[in-house]
Amino acid sequence: MTGAVLSVRNLTVDLPLSGDRSHAVSGLSFEIHPNEIVCVVGESGSGKSVTAFTAMGLLPKALKVSAGEMLFEGKDLLKMSRSDHAKLRGQRISMVFQEPMTALNPCFTVGDQIQEIFRTHTKLSGAQCKARTLALMEEVRLPDPQRVYSSYPHQLSGGQRQRIVIAMALAMDPKLLIADEPTTALDVTTQAQILAMFKTLKTTHNAGILFVTHDFDVVAEIADRVVVMQKGIVVEQGTATEVLNDPQHPYTRQLIAAVPRKKQGEAAPLQEEIALRVKGLSKTYHVARTLTRKARTVQALHPADFSVRKGETLGIVGESGSGKTTLVRCLIRLLDPDDGEIWIGNRNFAKGSRSSLRTARQDIQIVFQDPYGSLNPRRSIGEQLIGGPMNFGVSRSVAWDRAKRLMKIVRLEEDALYRYPAEFSGGQRQRICIARALMVEPKVLIADEAVSALDVSVQKEVLQLLADIKREMGLTILFITHDLRVASQICDNLIVMSRGQIVERGTVEQVFGDPQDAYTRQLLSAMPGNGWEVPALEAQPTT
Repeated sequence: MTGAVLSVRNLTVDLPLSGDRSHAVSGLSFEIHPNEIVCVVGESGSGKSVTAFTAMGLLPKALKVSAGEMLFEGKDLLKMSRSDHAKLRGQRISMVFQEPMTALNPCFTVGDQIQEIFRTHTKLSGAQCKARTLALMEEVRLPDPQRVYSSYPHQLSGGQRQRIVIAMALAMDPKLLIADEPTTALDVTTQAQILAMFKTLKTTHNAGILFVTHDFDVVAEIADRVVVMQKGIVVEQGTATEVLNDPQHPYTRQLIAAVPRKKQGEAAPLQEEIALRVKGLSKTYHVARTLTRKARTVQALHPADFSVRKGETLGIVGESGSGKTTLVRCLIRLLDPDDGEIWIGNRNFAKGSRSSLRTARQDIQIVFQDPYGSLNPRRSIGEQLIGGPMNFGVSRSVAWDRAKRLMKIVRLEEDALYRYPAEFSGGQRQRICIARALMVEPKVLIADEAVSALDVSVQKEVLQLLADIKREMGLTILFITHDLRVASQICDNLIVMSRGQIVERGTVEQVFGDPQDAYTRQLLSAMPGNGWEVPALEAQPTT
């Protein structure tokens, strides 16, 4: 253990008696050395974040450390007083949190928030604090540091906010940097930039980095060593080469097998009947003048033309700001388009008042990105499912029978109808959201980033579920995503959007094999794990 920045020895963290198991973490041991990135990999509930929060001294009061050591530069973090631990935090040990919007205070500029670290841990003057802050912003490659310095968090993009959080973590040149899923919510190109930054930082700062993730493509991109956790226990660890190319434990093999990859084989023939036709659909936002900003006009969606055949899955791919969300909102008339037509069967969904289109809404339904925010926590699943068809005139008994049938289709037990959202995992909630959308028997189903918030193995299950439902029910699906890896698994054809325009379209094979637009090539090159040849593994059952 000589030279290790952090040595974790037989760490055990107890869960409350009401927990689903005795320990959040049990008998955990690993090391992090200077100039090394150790990736801790596992799904939700594996104990990754608990390990990170224990090192930072931020464990919730309900969790108790019952055994083990965490040696940082030879001192046991677990035996330190709160005040001593607080002196280390932000100075010698820093953390990059998963969601930068909640990690930053919306009431202060980002420059003030970075400077607070210098004011707390140093005796630098105000001018020196500002100079150090601007230098940090340049180091993390923020554009126009002077402007960003005076900006509030909501005025920055997700990638820029994440860079601010990284700058805050680097302010005092820490020897241990902990990153808890820092790229999960980011677009692929922004994610690629952040991952490249971590690889640079470990060398320039000679820091040890603990990187928490559930995505083995990210591991392949940056890891020196890998620790795989399942239900609080380390099931495998070794160098990145060993774990990535010759995984030994069934759980590791399961996670690697779940890595999204382009489907192989011939695509199934599609029907000729058109389920959805879009002609010249456009939307422009007019932003009013304020005291600090001029009035401006933003064309969020340039005239779009495409059609989707019955039984087809069309992927709409692009980063934040590409126009995907505006297109979806216009398609389901949550936004009124400025111009264009939306034909579903013989009905132009773009025309008519919203009230006149009430009965037509059952033809097109949506599954939202966040399964936690999509369900009412105070109503049972059954009551939430039957509400849709009953609004369209279906009797309660018929709606209830339909709900029971759909529980089988989405592979949940019938008793799920009598339970509440809090009693389900994220993947189960997303299955429920899919069932709710199918309750009104739509002709077109929109999945808006429906798997981006899920673990890779759960993501794989939900993608397979959507493919099975499409095949069994003859459903037409619009699959919205920023990740070409995921789109390639389920889609028949792809549309790539950038700055409100469709810049490329074609089959999965065409877009992946011979991309025509520079933006598409940029997205493909930014996918993590491009240099990793995934071993041919079958997911094995784990105990």
